[in-house]
Amino acid sequence: MGIMIKKPADVPGSAAPAILIGLFVAFGGVLFGYDTGTIGGILAMPYWRDLFSTGYINPEDDQRDVSPSESSLIVSILSAGTFFGALAAAPMADLLGRRLGMIASTGVFTFGVILQTAATAIPLFVAGRFWAGFGVGLISAIIPLYQSETAPKWIRGAVVGCYQLAITIGLLLAAIVNNATKDHNDTGSYRIPIAVQFAWAIIVVVGMLILPETPRYFIKVGKKDKAAKALSRLRRLDVDHPALVEELAEVQANHEYEMSLGKASYLDCFKGTVGKRLATGCLLQSLQQLTGVNFIFYYGTSFFNNSGITNSFIVSIITGVINVISTLPGLYLVEKWGRRPLLLFGAVGMFVCQYIVAIAGTADPDNPSTNKVLVAFVCIYIFFFASSWGPVAWVVTGELFPLKVRAKCLSMTTASNWLLNWAIAYATPYMVNPGEGNANLGSKVFFVWGGFCLICCFFVWGLIYETKGLSLEQVDELYAKCSKAWQSKAFRPTVSYAEVQDVRRSVGGRHASLADIEADAGRKRSMAHVEGGNGYGGYDQLLQRLKASVENDWPIKFLRLYKLSFTPQNFEWEIANVSTWGEQLEKKTRADLPDDYPDLEEKLPVV
Repeated sequence: MGIMIKKPADVPGSAAPAILIGLFVAFGGVLFGYDTGTIGGILAMPYWRDLFSTGYINPEDDQRDVSPSESSLIVSILSAGTFFGALAAAPMADLLGRRLGMIASTGVFTFGVILQTAATAIPLFVAGRFWAGFGVGLISAIIPLYQSETAPKWIRGAVVGCYQLAITIGLLLAAIVNNATKDHNDTGSYRIPIAVQFAWAIIVVVGMLILPETPRYFIKVGKKDKAAKALSRLRRLDVDHPALVEELAEVQANHEYEMSLGKASYLDCFKGTVGKRLATGCLLQSLQQLTGVNFIFYYGTSFFNNSGITNSFIVSIITGVINVISTLPGLYLVEKWGRRPLLLFGAVGMFVCQYIVAIAGTADPDNPSTNKVLVAFVCIYIFFFASSWGPVAWVVTGELFPLKVRAKCLSMTTASNWLLNWAIAYATPYMVNPGEGNANLGSKVFFVWGGFCLICCFFVWGLIYETKGLSLEQVDELYAKCSKAWQSKAFRPTVSYAEVQDVRRSVGGRHASLADIEADAGRKRSMAHVEGGNGYGGYDQLLQRLKASVENDWPIKFLRLYKLSFTPQNFEWEIANVSTWGEQLEKKTRADLPDDYPDLEEKLPVV
């Protein structure tokens, strides 16, 4: 296997349009990352602290500041907004579509930015944070939905992972802009970093006005002609190209099959294998937050200050650069290595780094060398997170769910991320800061994050299925056939949903399992092949020719076994391997039966 990620030779058309579109849509992650990253620096700006203070004096430097409770509210209210925004993303994406949903989400985000820019006191600033968060929540659920529904399966992980890359770029840009304006002794110190977000919003809206809707959304709403045109644009194939027609037919058949199993209500999201997948996605997104990454990007500046590290703004820029660069190998490894191994790799690495930081910071907190250890291993931790749990959490949740409930389930998994994001943002000041009523954990908080990283290891082993290289429709087959996550790597798709739906319509097998329906589809296909002019003259005639081709001393029970073992969906394979059965029956020698099925017709004697 080569080191490059290449388009399979048997895939027609071009993947470039779908990849480029997916990369552009990922730019919406800059809104997410930048808005998340600005607040940590703004909270440390001297002018902002003085302007927004309600009289609280920070005991660390005896300067006017917002109180820990006000700080918690300001930081966490964005996460509260994102939680509700993520839940609202499902009806918006299903009603307006993925493309228009992105545009509307950006409009909500822009409204929040306007309020924050205009604010000179906490109430309006908090209101702006909430509405900006609501918009970010909408965007954060719709982007991976759009990407997963348009990207080719052989590179879908890397494309969806670019969403996390965009988030890290946003975080880095926030650190750079904050560092440039932090010493302004006027409202420009915080208004400039906030207002920069208008530029990101304009780019997203203009781009989405040009880009197509996803073909799978058009299939969901019954607009097959528009789906064909959208897929044609993504694959650079004519709408009547056989490969495009086949891909679209499979998507439609899979959707019809899933709809035949039940409705697409929120209640259905919690039933059967979909419920298992939803639990997996929600736990994955929750644990991504519980690794402690946003502690560093929300409160990293203040934490490094309190740890005695001078010029903590520069440290935040360094961690931002590492975050961006470290995401790049993750985009490669998610396709070369796979989802499960990469998540395990990241969880183990984060666990080790968190405990080293916790032990060093607790054992000798006043030693200058300890500060260097803190920064060094925080940076190594960021590498492990950014190359694994950062992008892969979005990749896995983006490909877990069937089309009928994909928007609903993805919105709930994203909401889980933001719920934990909010809880951590709200609780952290009380956990790490000194003062009455606070836990004053300091560096000991890394014991907490490290413990959750250890839980991540067991979670990945037991619940994360390997979905590398599978289409979204084949992921449905994976969960229908494979009951244990650690066995998923050996899974190979065999179902054609077009044939499955044909069988369901002909026999009314509404409640049959996918395996049973697949068997019926194979039987129908094989018998049609036998009876449809292949020269055998039907099954009984074929048995006569088989009998005539073997030596007289072969036991008659061979043919009886053949008759009993014969399963038409494996017809061709079983004929090709008839010699294996002969070896199992007293190891008799064949006469004229060939090894290869293609030669069977010309080698069997005519009866």
